[in-house]
Amino acid sequence: MADGPMAEHQDFAIVDARLLDPASGREERGAVLVRGGLIADVVWGQGAPETPQGLERRDARGLLLAPGLVDLRAFLGEPGAEFRETLGTGSQAAAAGGVTTIVCRPDTDPPIDDPAIIDFLKRRARDKAIVNVLPCAALSKGIQGKEITEFGLLLEAGAVAFGDGAKAVRNPQLMRRAMIYGRDFDALIMNHVEDPDLRGSGVMNEGEFATRKGLPGIPREAETVMLERDIRLARATGARYHAAMISCADSVELVRRAKADGLRVSCGVSINNLTLNENDVGDYRTFCKVSPPLRLEDERLAMVAALAEGVIDVVVSDHDPQDVETKRQPFADAADGALGIETLLAAALRLFHAGQVPLPVLLAALTQRPAALLGLGCGRLVKGAPADLILLDPDAPFIVDKRTLKSRAKNSPFDEARLQGLVRTTIVAGRVVYENAAV
Repeated sequence: MADGPMAEHQDFAIVDARLLDPASGREERGAVLVRGGLIADVVWGQGAPETPQGLERRDARGLLLAPGLVDLRAFLGEPGAEFRETLGTGSQAAAAGGVTTIVCRPDTDPPIDDPAIIDFLKRRARDKAIVNVLPCAALSKGIQGKEITEFGLLLEAGAVAFGDGAKAVRNPQLMRRAMIYGRDFDALIMNHVEDPDLRGSGVMNEGEFATRKGLPGIPREAETVMLERDIRLARATGARYHAAMISCADSVELVRRAKADGLRVSCGVSINNLTLNENDVGDYRTFCKVSPPLRLEDERLAMVAALAEGVIDVVVSDHDPQDVETKRQPFADAADGALGIETLLAAALRLFHAGQVPLPVLLAALTQRPAALLGLGCGRLVKGAPADLILLDPDAPFIVDKRTLKSRAKNSPFDEARLQGLVRTTIVAGRVVYENAAV
């Protein structure tokens, strides 16, 4: 979807940068040449080579040059919830956060369950978005969990995966049929692994903290029971299966065993569950009411370790903007969801700065791995790849101010947090879509 606003390619050379290719782990000084929206060449080990005639020269000394982020899970509001977010505002927030490709959730109004809706999104993205927007199509018609959608027609229209967004696929027979059907297309099946019956009326992680707050808890089993069911179905069908977000150590073990058995199983983790824990709910902070809920610190550390090990494949923003009225409620009544796309990279860099996850591993989970799951050519610093790039100052400190965030909503769990890592430039298909010259 790089038409419209992204059609004007720029040709330039980015020189004297610190290059990092997450696919290979290679990191050294070098330069990247961009022509016609593609990476024309990558010059390793040479800071400022001669710039070919006709190319603008951009000095990136002191900055890290890496592929743009690929976010597998974001709610962008269109169609039907433009009061929460639009393709325009969501893509502006993405560009400011270094995200160059967004996979939008299908649980809109109407849902993305018909080729006509995908066509609408493609045209809207062409006209309004400044980053790549790819649709995850609904797995069930109307997201009602009763009948699977027409995978073949939706893939042909441009769908990159199938799932029911924030709604779990409750019916195991439906999930089995979807996996069998999806296997024939080599389609990626994504599920929100939370059993609604086991969740019940829970609103935060089950445990002592919830009890002291007087809030009903959500047991870990709400996640692990559904995840184990899905893995068993993936084993039986041979489908490509992706657990959209896991949040506890038991889930890590389930995924680890599935991978050891050679199943085509992958998983993601929300930036919230990687960097926050249940204590961040504090005095009933509704901006920290998310799904899956923030867990114990031990569970968060298990997520970090699984990411460093490679059991967790991708990190997602779980960008879920909510309007003021749905968050200005008692905690139990407030809507789930938080902003995430603009702070995704800076929040993730907390793990690098703390020495918990090496930078190439962290960036691979944000770029190359999600791109590979979708069969995209981005996420790599190689000749011929799309010129979706970011220039990053990984050490630059800043304080998150919800008033300056580009998203239409303001429900950020990182409001007033001190983070490190400023995106200076975001490039999509060879076009500069965001620049931040702040010192």
